[in-house]
Amino acid sequence: MEKEQFEYGLNENRRKFLSKVSLGLGSVALGSLLIPDLFKGKSGEDALMEALPHFAPKAKRVIYLFQNGAPSQLETFDYKPLLNQQVGQELPDSIRAGQRLTGMTAGQSSFPLVGSFFKFNQYGESRAWISEAFPHTAKVVDDICIIKSMHTEAINHDPALTFFQTGAQVGNRPSMGAWLSYGLGSENSNLPSFCVLLSRGKGNGQGVYSKLWTNGFLDSVHQGVQFSASEDPVLYLKDPKGMNREDRRRMLDKLAELNNMNYETFGDPEIQAKIQQYEMAFRMQTAVPEVTDIKSEPDSIIKMYGPDCLIPGTYAANCLLARKLSENGVRFVQLYHQGWDAHDNLPNQMVGQAKDVDQASAALITDLKQRGLLDETLVIWGGEFGRTNYCQGKIQVDNYGRDHHPRAFSIWMAGGGVKSGMVYGETDEFGYNIVENPVHVHDFQATILHLMGIDHERLTYKHLGRRYRLTDVHGKVVKDILV
Repeated sequence: MEKEQFEYGLNENRRKFLSKVSLGLGSVALGSLLIPDLFKGKSGEDALMEALPHFAPKAKRVIYLFQNGAPSQLETFDYKPLLNQQVGQELPDSIRAGQRLTGMTAGQSSFPLVGSFFKFNQYGESRAWISEAFPHTAKVVDDICIIKSMHTEAINHDPALTFFQTGAQVGNRPSMGAWLSYGLGSENSNLPSFCVLLSRGKGNGQGVYSKLWTNGFLDSVHQGVQFSASEDPVLYLKDPKGMNREDRRRMLDKLAELNNMNYETFGDPEIQAKIQQYEMAFRMQTAVPEVTDIKSEPDSIIKMYGPDCLIPGTYAANCLLARKLSENGVRFVQLYHQGWDAHDNLPNQMVGQAKDVDQASAALITDLKQRGLLDETLVIWGGEFGRTNYCQGKIQVDNYGRDHHPRAFSIWMAGGGVKSGMVYGETDEFGYNIVENPVHVHDFQATILHLMGIDHERLTYKHLGRRYRLTDVHGKVVKDILV
């Protein structure tokens, strides 16, 4: 290829570069290449030599078990006995320190402290405190790393959820899965590099929407592919009646010819992306039915995940499907489980929600470990923010609610280069403020990219005159939790 073509590509953004040379190198090869902005000014050959990953990755794949609605850290992993001792007493002004509140509690004249309805015990060699609502997670506590010092600026669900997934509180930014697809491509050409699975629990739900798995300003081939709970996991994948696979192949070949003619005329890179999407769908017709066949799993696996794993669209079924997708080379599997928004009736809602997710989450860790896949698969569990230590509304003996709390909350990570049996970070005795090792959302994102072999400051994309990245202009890798 001519040197001028390379240098033209280096002066354009990545999408335009890939489009200009795709006919010369082939879209499959180009899908795995990244020309980071730091290479601008180097020859094309030098730039291609420095493609991703930037360094040896610890993890090859990610399974993100997102608990949509924000589970309370005070009923899961952050044990605060002082709150049980001071039930009904006012949250000290010195602890709140003027923090802004949501519209749901800003009008309260009183902020009475409320302890956890659930008992806590210490488990494993790590002696980590785990709520009695999560007995299965307690059994794998030495395989996970609990981070109790997460924090965010967002105080409402939509911006907080969007912030975790895209690095910005506004829309139209690529999601984390799209960034990884863009940078690393797929390990399996017959499956998307980014898949999305949805489930709904028994508690108060918050919506999820396609902007959370969008490609944003990246090529549309990097958008997450949503799997359905219906008989057809990927809608419209099957051939219509009267058309066989050979007919479909001939149709796609002709369609590609027409699209390439269109591309030569208009130069729109989305035309090339559309061709790739048609070809992916054709290959998925064979791969998806096999991967999504959960009933072929042995009884021991069904028992491990629980009987709900045989019901499509449940959290348990999606955890098992996530394992199958991941072991078949899907780079990023994103689960969204709705129902954690417990502004009231928290004890009752927590019982149902915990029962939905506890066994299957722990089973996923055990299943990956016994297959030798946990070391190369990063598993994440957590929501968009935490819950207040004071009660929203009136405290009752067995009933209370908690409002949104962005200042301190808990998540856990496992596998993929993360230290196991570790508790990182600490909050004050009220569970309100972080007193040790704070981890911001951008730090969390930078650490995930690092585990995948990516320097978060170098994975960029030029759009509307500026260079964007998942971590915006922030973020530092949390090295203390890495193996």
